[in-house]
Amino acid sequence: MKPLRKAVLPVAGLGTRFLPATKAIPKEMLTVVDKPLIQYAVEEAIEAGIEEIIFVTGRGKGALEDHFDISFELETTMRARGKSLAPIEHIRMAPGSPMYVRQQEPLGLGHAVWCARHIVGDEPFAVLLPDELMVGTPGFLKQMTDAYYELGGNVIGALEVPEADTHKYGVITPGEQRGRVTEVKALVEKPEPGTAPSNLMIPGRYILQPEVMTILNDQDKGAGGEIQLTDAMAKMIDKQPFHGFTFDGERFDCGDKTGFIMANFSLGLDNDAIGEDLRAFARERLGRA
Repeated sequence: MKPLRKAVLPVAGLGTRFLPATKAIPKEMLTVVDKPLIQYAVEEAIEAGIEEIIFVTGRGKGALEDHFDISFELETTMRARGKSLAPIEHIRMAPGSPMYVRQQEPLGLGHAVWCARHIVGDEPFAVLLPDELMVGTPGFLKQMTDAYYELGGNVIGALEVPEADTHKYGVITPGEQRGRVTEVKALVEKPEPGTAPSNLMIPGRYILQPEVMTILNDQDKGAGGEIQLTDAMAKMIDKQPFHGFTFDGERFDCGDKTGFIMANFSLGLDNDAIGEDLRAFARERLGRA
């Protein structure tokens, strides 16, 4: 079993659901309390032992690169004014750690992952979707990584959702279940309402073997007219071990306005600096509702 050292973060999306906010700002740079979404995902990956972060970007995503780079003017000014660099020191990555490749056309998640094939090489790799903010201790990818070193093969995130919502997601056809581990017998991308094989959806976290890149190389378009990662993974199930691992924590869909606001409210309540004020504001506002 090869160690898990690399993670792919697909960040080329246009963020149209958040227009006009995302006209000039990448959606991954939208902040939850005081950190952009992309930073939560990177911190989750590093906690899990990831050494190389691969960003699959698109046009207009330069702010992502700047965020994880040295900010000479800002740091110099803060030092000159006697201000602590603590809020930004841990953001900067080690030289050579962040790598960037372009997805030149919006052809789907499977295509975005395939764009990183030359950097991934013959190693297993993780995929994290920054829109999916997963809050837990330890982080979701660390939980999955511990399971990967026990199970081997492919390990994908799993999360129970109401049956009425299963048509929105990739869904697992379950086999044997042992605690939080579920054998994956098949995968269905956005099943028609009422036809889902379970209520276990895939919440944007994956640990995959490199053979998936070969499948993606010849993958036809699937649901939504896009190259679906779920379809490529489904072809690996009978050839390699495949398991779902249920998250112990809380998920916020920050690709959706409601989920994004819920994430800010929930994490804001847990923030020592603003939690009490936010709680008092919520009580006062709800009292007027």
